Amino acid sequence: MAALWIKICGLRTTAAIEVAAEAGADAVGFVFHAPSPRHLEPAAARALQAAVPPGVERVAVFLHPSQALLDAALEAMAPDWVQTDAEDLAGLRLPPGQRVMPVLRSGVPLPESLPGRCLFESGLSGAGERADWSAAAELAYRTELVLAGGLDPGSVVEAVRTVRPFGVDVSSGVERQRGVKDATLVREFIRTAREAAQVPLSEESR
Repeated sequence: MAALWIKICGLRTTAAIEVAAEAGADAVGFVFHAPSPRHLEPAAARALQAAVPPGVERVAVFLHPSQALLDAALEAMAPDWVQTDAEDLAGLRLPPGQRVMPVLRSGVPLPESLPGRCLFESGLSGAGERADWSAAAELAYRTELVLAGGLDPGSVVEAVRTVRPFGVDVSSGVERQRGVKDATLVREFIRTAREAAQVPLSEESR
């Protein structure tokens, strides 16, 4: 059984990065979207990304970005992954070889061909709104699906056992206030998510 891939998104401090990495996160996300309380300017991301230890992937997260913002963020942090809505990608120029994680959303028609890895989200990012788990479970059989939307230490167990995703992504569900991560919640989320993923399907049906 493959290990669950876990991303902690919307990090804005070195301390938060260190907590996520020490707790066992596989990736951390930096948000480049001005209306978000988790928004980073590219210069701030340049300084923060240096604190991400080897082995932890860095994800640049966008929502309908301009080409100028995308270019500035890529130059600042050279991310392992670019994450933005699938519809955005057709109008953006990306460096050769740049890995992308398109965002698919509940209630929005799927693209004709699924990407090798995608993030499945609710209609509104970063607001704690739950995605459609039934639709996500169907997609999880067809691609490396990273489930996001409405997850927290309490809901992630049911989410993992219901959807059986490749990975999970959390942001607001591990915050003590908007945009501020809570170290205890980050650790609890990662612990409970990994425990849920280790339970075989045969045991769940007993």
